[in-house]
Amino acid sequence: MAVRQKAVATLPTLMRAMGKGTPKSSNHQLLPSLRRAFSLYDQINLIDNVPEDQLRFQGYTDEGFTVNGVTYEGSVLCVGNLITSWSPKRFTEINADSLSMFRIVRPIPEILLLGCGRHIHQVDPEVKRFILSTGMKLEALDSRNAASTYNILNEEGRIVAAALLPYGVSS
Repeated sequence: MAVRQKAVATLPTLMRAMGKGTPKSSNHQLLPSLRRAFSLYDQINLIDNVPEDQLRFQGYTDEGFTVNGVTYEGSVLCVGNLITSWSPKRFTEINADSLSMFRIVRPIPEILLLGCGRHIHQVDPEVKRFILSTGMKLEALDSRNAASTYNILNEEGRIVAAALLPYGVSS
């Protein structure tokens, strides 16, 4: 059991080390920073003091996201500090079935941030009903802003979920 705990404890470090070996894409863009000129962040920077096991979106491309130094291609689904690949490739593929894991996730996130790709789209009423039936709120945003909002809420210690299409998706 002690070996398993040690392996689990070293996993975030290993994932970061693996992510450093990936070549940087020329179209890689960093997410907007919360830091403002002449702010309290210059004296007390809570944003850089994120625990190692906490998910943090660091960047995005048209094809995917960089989270904790690891590049993920395609759509991702995040709940709390867990991340997994997500099957929808286009906004029209998002339905109650693609979000069905929220029927069993506990504790229930207070909000689902739906990253629609490059542009915000109106969410299908069936999807809205499904999300509301789970006890979550729903916020549809472009994927860049959904990732940034996820970082902020997660850093505040709130239970939050994000379902994000890559930023390059436009329909």
